[in-house]
Amino acid sequence: MAARVGLSTASVSLVLRGVPGPSERTRKRVLKAAAELGYQADRTASMLASRRTRLLGVMIDIRSPFHAELVEHLHTAAEEVGYDLVLSTRTRTRDEHTAVDTLLAFRSEALILLGPSAPDDTLAALDRKAPVIAVGRRIADADLDVVRTADDDGVGQIVDHLVGHGHRAITYVDGGKGAIATDRRRGYRAAMRRHGLDAHIKVLRGDSTEAAGERAAQRLIEGAELPTAVVAFNDACAIGVLEALARAGIAVPGAVSVAGYDDDSLSRLSCFNLTTVSQSAEEQARHAVAAAVERLDQGRTEAREVVLPPNLVVRGTTAEPA
Repeated sequence: MAARVGLSTASVSLVLRGVPGPSERTRKRVLKAAAELGYQADRTASMLASRRTRLLGVMIDIRSPFHAELVEHLHTAAEEVGYDLVLSTRTRTRDEHTAVDTLLAFRSEALILLGPSAPDDTLAALDRKAPVIAVGRRIADADLDVVRTADDDGVGQIVDHLVGHGHRAITYVDGGKGAIATDRRRGYRAAMRRHGLDAHIKVLRGDSTEAAGERAAQRLIEGAELPTAVVAFNDACAIGVLEALARAGIAVPGAVSVAGYDDDSLSRLSCFNLTTVSQSAEEQARHAVAAAVERLDQGRTEAREVVLPPNLVVRGTTAEPA
């Protein structure tokens, strides 16, 4: 190929590897010749030669629509700085440890973990093998990078919105164990107390799934009196609440207002039109990739936490109580 375009093999190599240096005119000549010759870079050989993979390992929960959006934005952000992603999933039958081991086996240079549930000391030990960026979760006792939104404030914004519409009996469907669930539950309790609604605080057991939302809503339906509003741990759980209320013939928001958290793709569908809280998936993704690049290419060693402000998104599932 070098002979075809009249350049040195070194110049051609720089263009094909995306390394700065060659002029735009040179790049176009080389890329045009590569396309005409059907050239495809041997990524494995390149990695072996450079001893770098330029791969960022990403662990996702395959059940989370919000994680799917994060991955899309992570891909874009990584490509812009010359990196690619390796994905490994956490499922009902595949735990976090296995997912992370897979990322390391593929020689990921840094690990971007979406909503990790491992203990802080486990994540700290992992960070000694490869830089770890924990996305979406507060890390209290580990010296590693974190990118998250202020979850307690986000839930507080929902409660403020509902109280502003005249609601008092506001029930919260919990997200289970872990730092994310703890922060959101704390945000609900704090907001209710701030409005003098201590007597109305009610937390129902739940998790991050639609099924949990359905079970919680069914308990409310079977109870002595329905609340006028329900706040769910996330959008999937909130959608489960909506489905159970619909089956029981209970109007939303006429009889009960419902809100979620995440602003995932399902919440925006017209059939749900769910009031929720946006975590700004694109901004989280960009900060996460930037943190990885700073650790890998710019020599940063001190840990950094980026806390983004959440934003309430009001849609059709909340209104004044009847």
